[in-house]
Amino acid sequence: MRKIQVAAVLFVALLGACSSVPPNILPTTTVSPAPAAALASCAPCQACPVCPAATPVPAAAPVFTRSFQLAAWSELPGWADDNLEAAWPAFMQSCRGINSKGNGAAWKRVCDLARASDGKPGLDVRRFFEQSLRPYAIVGGDGAVNGLVTGYYEPLLRGSRTRIRGYEQPVRGVPDDLLTIDLSAVFPELKDKRVRGRLEGNKVVPYWSRAEMAAQGDKAPGRTLLYVDDAVELFFLQVQGSGRVRLADGSMVRLNYGDQNGHPYQSIGKALVERGELKLEEASMQGIQAWARANPARLEALLNVNPSYVFFREMPNSQEGPLGALGVPLTAERSIAVDPRSVPLGAPVFLATTRPNSATPLNRLVMAQDTGGAIKGAVRADFFWGFGKEAGEQAGRMKQSGRMWVLLPAELAPK
Repeated sequence: MRKIQVAAVLFVALLGACSSVPPNILPTTTVSPAPAAALASCAPCQACPVCPAATPVPAAAPVFTRSFQLAAWSELPGWADDNLEAAWPAFMQSCRGINSKGNGAAWKRVCDLARASDGKPGLDVRRFFEQSLRPYAIVGGDGAVNGLVTGYYEPLLRGSRTRIRGYEQPVRGVPDDLLTIDLSAVFPELKDKRVRGRLEGNKVVPYWSRAEMAAQGDKAPGRTLLYVDDAVELFFLQVQGSGRVRLADGSMVRLNYGDQNGHPYQSIGKALVERGELKLEEASMQGIQAWARANPARLEALLNVNPSYVFFREMPNSQEGPLGALGVPLTAERSIAVDPRSVPLGAPVFLATTRPNSATPLNRLVMAQDTGGAIKGAVRADFFWGFGKEAGEQAGRMKQSGRMWVLLPAELAPK
């Protein structure tokens, strides 16, 4: 109890020293809960261990607002052309995840009908959705109907169980001394907001930053799960939040998000643009990787621009996608990450956007099954492309405009 009281005092003190950080140049997702949300009382300054990369808003306004506007199915671009059968398995996963989270009462009728229909010959998926759900256009608090759609994926790295020549970049597990502090029992307005820290004597202090952990080397707390061969690939593994590592014997190790050190994500792409080393249109994952290959001696300093650090846990191997924030496997090209304060986690969402670096329409039904530290706002999505190099190429280039419609049962009709 004393630790919680100390943490509460620290947290309240930190609110007066929150910083605002410009939006990321390369918005990407970690398959994880987002860092502590930007608080209405934050004031601009130079450093704060708990405020994320978001611009504070006046105390009188909520951090994010949105409205749902009833729409007709005909208003959804490409709804009649989408192969909805391809979205059905992801929808069934959403039903499982919504129920497991204990908030599935409003979805129970629809999901019970879906389970009763699943696998039956003659199932008309389009008819099922149109009869069971209603579409609502998502509109931002500023009235915007268009927003940013980025992409993410599950990368493949090469690694070793032991540190050997060529495999020297540690993939760390969750440290025993990492504290996750939940103050919602004392401050209800902080529900779903978490502070990470560590004990130093009888005080709770911010957890080690990326640079501080790098300086500690093998003395850094936490068990090392694996060693990989490429520092920049490890960095993007942390940004994506999950991945696979192939060992020398050909076996595969699956990694999923374990926790995060509590520091806000800072875009290294933005830093390179500000320094004049990349043009804005070059600040993609591929552009950053090319810069890293050309500047190996400067790479560690660049990576340390981002104080955020992600810890992993090893998962059983399977052919399914990585686990998202909903607790179910993600489905390639049918799962997205959203801001759960604006879009209900688990809900079907019709996404109308374009393919990476093109005007070719990408209109399809997806499921809101994940969250991410850089995914903030109402009309905002991160599209999961799947596993491997090709998925990574698509994800790294995706920064498109898009619209979103959430599909809800009658029990969740907006007031």
